[in-house]
Amino acid sequence: MLKRLLIVLSILALGLLLYSVFVENIFSPRLSPKDSAEIALNDLNLKVEYNRPSKRERDIFGALVPFDKVWRTGANEATTFKTNKDLAIKGMPLKKGKYTIWTVPMKDSWKVMFNSRQYEWGVDEKMEPMWDPNYDVIEIEVPTKQIDETVEDFTIAFDNTTGNLKLTMAWDSTKIEVPIEEQSSKKP
Repeated sequence: MLKRLLIVLSILALGLLLYSVFVENIFSPRLSPKDSAEIALNDLNLKVEYNRPSKRERDIFGALVPFDKVWRTGANEATTFKTNKDLAIKGMPLKKGKYTIWTVPMKDSWKVMFNSRQYEWGVDEKMEPMWDPNYDVIEIEVPTKQIDETVEDFTIAFDNTTGNLKLTMAWDSTKIEVPIEEQSSKKP
């Protein structure tokens, strides 16, 4: 009896392993791998965690990512932004903490929203963004820039090359820059 049970359990385990490898393809790399961008300036620490979808010969903005609709800003899990200091995002105050970033790509500009709610995933079962606008702390609009080279994988980075800190997002031939300043702790 015990021998038969072990045989049945072994067959089931083998079947699950084969299903996982060949059907679910669990050992293949993710199509939109996780990544992060970090910067440390003096005692300011910023970090973004996101997933990087690839262009893969597709039309991106205005097609795969529709214009004038909320986008989860990457793929899979909601993109998160963490700061250990109070900031000014394009002049608007953002308290230290952890936020999710949502965007609305448009033809000549993007809306960028910092949302205080944490979401486990970026979209629901209907592929609609899980974003709840009631938790938006900041909504700004920044212009798009057309870049000469194609960015294959969606990329978020911090740029401080000119001493003016920016959060950048680039994909395909489009780039945006979100200006960031540390809020002064001095009171006038």
